[in-house]
Amino acid sequence: MNAMPSCSRLRYLESHPRTASLSWGDREPVGTLVLLHAFPLGARMWEPQHALADQGWRIVMPQFRGFDCTKSDVPEAASIEDYARDVADLLETLAVDQAVVGGQSMGGYVAFELYRRMPHMFSGLVLADTRAEPDTPEGRANRARMIELAGARGAVAIADEMVPKLLGDTTRRSCPAVEDRVRALILANHPSAIQAALRSMMTRPDSTLLLASITVPTLVIVGDEDTLTPPPLSASMAAAIRHAELVHVPRAGHLSSIEQPQAFNAALANFLARLRS
Repeated sequence: MNAMPSCSRLRYLESHPRTASLSWGDREPVGTLVLLHAFPLGARMWEPQHALADQGWRIVMPQFRGFDCTKSDVPEAASIEDYARDVADLLETLAVDQAVVGGQSMGGYVAFELYRRMPHMFSGLVLADTRAEPDTPEGRANRARMIELAGARGAVAIADEMVPKLLGDTTRRSCPAVEDRVRALILANHPSAIQAALRSMMTRPDSTLLLASITVPTLVIVGDEDTLTPPPLSASMAAAIRHAELVHVPRAGHLSSIEQPQAFNAALANFLARLRS
């Protein structure tokens, strides 16, 4: 796994088949998988998915502006469009012209925007615990409240509020280590980055009309215990996308990739294998 040393817009993590397993030796990757992180975490949330590099995939995990950075590196403002533009710039820098792009929660919003800008780059799409609809007025009001909360009490207050919503009941009852990990990922972010992300989600475009135009194979994944983007919402989204497959992850909430990584990875690996064939 590699990471760029600064908090530049092109900061990222990467897992590559050449370094993931000795059995791959110098074999070229079978493709590139781009994984876009959820709010209010960071690219390190995808560490359980590094194992997919053993199957030959080059995995690129962009870090959105300001996440896991000091205050001096946090942008004054950002938008979903900015995040998508940064990812596009990163992929150009890495000479990636075709990729499977996956996004969880806020990462799904960025994946939609990236598809809107450059559909030709997608060989597949993964939408995990996310939605196409914009915020409701109530949702925007809640994000405004959280912006004030982050400014007044910092990332700790955001973690206190968000962790119970992000994780399913099963995880909270039986997996305290997962809860600790998620809390640590949130606390790694400066409150200014959290505020910028909240503003970007408040103003994100409506992607519901985009769904019918998505022509690449698509995997929709949702935790059975997800209360932020409930399974019926994911089912409706999958039904609106041609060539979409819906997978439910049992005993998982909004962060299915972290809560049940084996089930999540199995669904993702099966999808990637079908793309290769």
